Amino acid sequence: MKRLLPKSLLGQVTLAIAVTLFLVQGINAYLAWTIEKDRVETGLVNTLSLRLVAMGRIADMDDGELVVDLTPQLENAERRRFRPHSERRGPPGARRPRRAFAGTDFARADTFLTLDGDRRLPALEERLGETLRNNGRDFADIRIVEREVSNDPVAQRFLERLARRRGMTPADLPEKIAVAGISSGEGWEIVRAPIYRPHEHFGPLFPLLRAAMLTGLLVIVLWLVLRRITGPLAQLTERTQRFSENPAAVGQVEPRGPEDVRVLIEAHNEMEARIGAMLDEKDVMLGAIGHDLKTPLAALRVRIENLEGDAEAKAKMAEIIAETSRTLDDILMLARVGRHDVEFEVVDLSALAATLVEEFEDLGKPVTLGTTERRKRGIQVTWLKRALRNLIENAIRYGGSARLSVTSENRAAILAVEDDGPGIAPELIDTIAEPFARGEASRNRATGGAGLGLAIARAVAEQHGGRLVLENREEGGLRAEIRLPL
Repeated sequence: MKRLLPKSLLGQVTLAIAVTLFLVQGINAYLAWTIEKDRVETGLVNTLSLRLVAMGRIADMDDGELVVDLTPQLENAERRRFRPHSERRGPPGARRPRRAFAGTDFARADTFLTLDGDRRLPALEERLGETLRNNGRDFADIRIVEREVSNDPVAQRFLERLARRRGMTPADLPEKIAVAGISSGEGWEIVRAPIYRPHEHFGPLFPLLRAAMLTGLLVIVLWLVLRRITGPLAQLTERTQRFSENPAAVGQVEPRGPEDVRVLIEAHNEMEARIGAMLDEKDVMLGAIGHDLKTPLAALRVRIENLEGDAEAKAKMAEIIAETSRTLDDILMLARVGRHDVEFEVVDLSALAATLVEEFEDLGKPVTLGTTERRKRGIQVTWLKRALRNLIENAIRYGGSARLSVTSENRAAILAVEDDGPGIAPELIDTIAEPFARGEASRNRATGGAGLGLAIARAVAEQHGGRLVLENREEGGLRAEIRLPL
């Protein structure tokens, strides 16, 4: 599921607003549908109640005798429809039923006849009963059913008259009709009313289409607006990534977009310029320090060689000067890692590892070549060789021997150096690669070095976009890995 969600600011904001709009439109459509449904039901209840109240008043006007008997039970409806006109009108001089509310069919029956396909409407029964009681009509039982017009001949005649009177076409007539009846214990008084559909604008399809159109329009406008914001931000992100990898890379982001974004880009450009100036100043300072310190050290070494006296003391003094010079070289190396004034070369890492192993073998060091896989990658050869040399020297110093291997895993090349020594205390694993951090408490270079070897290896790995991983082996010893993304 997370893979389907957009990751960019533009995509997430657009998706959030689109989903919110659909929810709001859905709620509005549901409320509108509920209101329209209630309006239609209220109209139907009012129509039925009006006819039932009128039916009672007509009966009261005729001294309690029900005069209107237009529609007996449904099974006799068709037969009566073809009764001779003289029979339907009654004998001459007989009082004909009076019709109030023209076009309305009132009927009285012994039972409330229910047909197959009828659907009872208990909610409307409750509303109709309350309305009738409020208008002075008492009853013992009430029924309302929804019926197909095609199943009710009486309803068909009623709707035909309604269509002629209002100039309606058959397509305008409803397909269903409500049949309502009340009973006081002596037969049923039955009326009918058409069931009209809610307006099509309140149906399930129209709100969905409207929401889709509004969402599409809003997404287009929003995309154009957010693109003006996210476009410069994307360029700023790309420039920041390139600057972090290569501070010497030329070119800055042109300030554009909204005012806030332009101010951010201008501040970033100024910060980038200051960082670049500080790095240049650092290189100049380090060069000066290296020159100012190495020159006196070289002069001291010459003077010591020309001194007469104890040879052992002279050797110790020369070793101190050489150690100081090596420490200075390590510090300068660590400080210079990260500058991109040297281009990277695409080399075979397995061949590079084999070359390093041969160098140590020529010096008589116990270094072997383990598993190797051919993996080519752009590297700064001098830096990476120095990092691997530091790892191999540490393995020899603490473990007595070293094994160098080149493998790959999860789209990364792994240059690993293993030894059979005591490993590193677990509490020091995370801090041992810090500059001047040592696993051995003494400051004796013969036993612990200056504490810059792992720091240089980590800096080189990070400069290549990778990382240095240190872990104790289960069978004993330490495994130091330089993981470089392929």
